[in-house]
Amino acid sequence: MFNSDSLTVAADETQDPEEVVMGLIINSGQARSLAYAALKQAKAGKFEQAQELMASSHLALNEAHRVQTRLIEADQGAGKTKVSLVLVHAQDHLMTSMLARELVTELIELHEKIK
Repeated sequence: MFNSDSLTVAADETQDPEEVVMGLIINSGQARSLAYAALKQAKAGKFEQAQELMASSHLALNEAHRVQTRLIEADQGAGKTKVSLVLVHAQDHLMTSMLARELVTELIELHEKIK
């Protein structure tokens, strides 16, 4: 289901596994997009807006991480979860989004110091 307030797609227990994985991709992508939008604001000297966007990015990333945790817990390390190309793609999205957020956070801090 889509939550327009936080711009995340929340997964519930009754969803098809592929839909859950798509929620992981969507939330990860949203987190990354918001982080880069925050960086753009910081480059323009709009640090309050940058922090608001980073907070929204954090919420989207938290939702993606929650979905990932559910998938890991359901698998229980026993190989119960079918590994598909889309699941690998989703994991890639999550990891690159996490890295992007970390780097953007550092870049925003640098822009603040420069200004």
